[in-house]
Amino acid sequence: MQLQNAIPDCNVTGCVADFSDKQQIDQLIDAHNSVDILINNVGIFAAKSFEEITDEEWIHFFEVNVLSGVRLSRHYLPKMLEKNWGRIIFISSESGVQIPSDMIHYGTTKTAQLGVARGLAQQTTGTNVTVNSVIPGSTRSEGAERFIADLAKEKGKTTDEIEREFFETVRPTCLIKRFATIEEVATFVTYLVSPLAAANNGAALRVDGGTIPTIL
Repeated sequence: MQLQNAIPDCNVTGCVADFSDKQQIDQLIDAHNSVDILINNVGIFAAKSFEEITDEEWIHFFEVNVLSGVRLSRHYLPKMLEKNWGRIIFISSESGVQIPSDMIHYGTTKTAQLGVARGLAQQTTGTNVTVNSVIPGSTRSEGAERFIADLAKEKGKTTDEIEREFFETVRPTCLIKRFATIEEVATFVTYLVSPLAAANNGAALRVDGGTIPTIL
């Protein structure tokens, strides 16, 4: 609905699915059998100490964050190769490069995404199909806003204070010292799925505000 309101002339259709459920993903594929661009953006996160994360939670995180993209790519990539054009993007996270100690299960799934994307890109050699990963840093998503608001309420502070503390203590290497907007991430993804990005393939590309403190 937000996209339809923003761009009235576009044709928007939707399909509700639980991405941890293979049967529902199969139903989604049946409803949309062929696509030119696949963006694997579904993801869940939660802060939890390692010793408290159950096997069931580990499995659930991998079902949602990793296997959803695996299942969709397994169907759509061969069709893109047949047409000799397509784009697959995995939205990973800087947490997949710098595993947070309070979200090891989340960070590990994001590392796995990077591996899957690179492996799939190897299968596109000599074609006009590309597979890339995007590595956002801390982004002002709806989930992040809820997390900050809940933390502010819990600590009796303003959301501005919580955000300032977050970048001082949790993400001190972030160079922009703020959350990226979803529009900033989306603009980068829009470039990657365009014909202009035909030479970008098999890459893990950052839009992390300089959080990862390495050149490569």
